[in-house]
Amino acid sequence: MADDRRRTLGGTGERLAAEHLRRRGFEIVERNFRTRWGELDLVACDGAALVFCEVKTRIAWSTGRDPLESVHARKRLQVRRMAAQWLCERPQRPRARELRFDAIGITLSASGELLRLDHVEAAF
Repeated sequence: MADDRRRTLGGTGERLAAEHLRRRGFEIVERNFRTRWGELDLVACDGAALVFCEVKTRIAWSTGRDPLESVHARKRLQVRRMAAQWLCERPQRPRARELRFDAIGITLSASGELLRLDHVEAAF
């Protein structure tokens, strides 16, 4: 049951992050790419940059912590590995001059309302 809630929460955060990226002119190239190291949340491109985006979502009252605190050194290495696999497996991918790793932190209210969205470009 808790895993279901966590998956639903993560899906909501990823949807909100994808909408945010689209509003900023990005095309969502792929969502939830599975690898042996985990799941790459979002891959987006705006023509100038190909962005691998890690999304962290929290309920405001549950931890009191910033969602982006979870993007620690081990997670950054994991995302880099997943991105390398994605690049190898997607020869028909969009081309861009810049390759970037962004992080998006989403904070929701207990009722699921968006309270805060923090987008850190080139986070790692």
